[in-house]
Amino acid sequence: EMSNSSSISQFLLLAFADTRELQLLHFWLFLGIYLAALLGNGLIITTIACDHRLHTPMYFFLLNLSFIDLGCISTTLPKSMANSLWDSRDISYSSCAVQLFFFAFLISTEYGLLTVMAYDRYVAICHPLHYGTLLGSRACVHMAAAAWASGFLNAVLHTANTFSLPLCHGNAVDQFFCEIPQILKLSCSDAYLREIYFLVVSVCLAFGCFVFIVVSYVQIFRAVLRISSEQGRHKVFSTCLPHLTVVSLFVSTSFFTYLKPPSISSSLISLVVAVLYSVVPPAVNPLIYSMRNQELKDAI
Repeated sequence: EMSNSSSISQFLLLAFADTRELQLLHFWLFLGIYLAALLGNGLIITTIACDHRLHTPMYFFLLNLSFIDLGCISTTLPKSMANSLWDSRDISYSSCAVQLFFFAFLISTEYGLLTVMAYDRYVAICHPLHYGTLLGSRACVHMAAAAWASGFLNAVLHTANTFSLPLCHGNAVDQFFCEIPQILKLSCSDAYLREIYFLVVSVCLAFGCFVFIVVSYVQIFRAVLRISSEQGRHKVFSTCLPHLTVVSLFVSTSFFTYLKPPSISSSLISLVVAVLYSVVPPAVNPLIYSMRNQELKDAI
């Protein structure tokens, strides 16, 4: 047992496997997913940056999303892969804080950006005549900057708060990366209630974004049903369904992580859900966005 956090110099992350064969399998599996995410997001970033026809608000936001996905998966996977490869579980105290900060930063920014992207689709479909004025290049840069800035502030708040707690329940983190709920489990004083309060505030804000996205899509689908041409409908669905898919996957898994009742404390469930919201979206988002999108396919 550790007396307080100052004496903890490192944390132990959850190991995926205990036998050497399974550790190596985990390493190769994660390496495959990581390379797929690097390739997919790298392709999208390069294509959007190089093709002038894609210099529109929708693709500008998609470019930001790809950067976030690259950052997000680079925050969690490499350390877990290295641990499996070298058969170790440790992560230093400072690395853990950095990992938690970047993960919180990128996840919060992704929420903001998905909200902005829903607004972009809403204006494009429900108010096409005002699109140029409502989403000019300056407005787009301001919205993206707001998403990044709010994500940054959120992460600073949570990281400072979480790592100021006294930790006395050992140093084993029940997850393959440093995540707020898992660090809170190690704290021993009632001080952690303050961080829970901040988490609840963040979840409420995220829920507000979610409601905004849902309302935007209800409006979009009502507008789509009024479009008479089959081709017009198809074009709308091909730009909206991918975004909706990404949002649903991301929201359902991250909400489950931060809101699940303590009675569901199975490591396996937490692990599967964490993989679903931290590893799967960055790897599949490029696929989801490029499969239905003819302009992007042509550009690639």
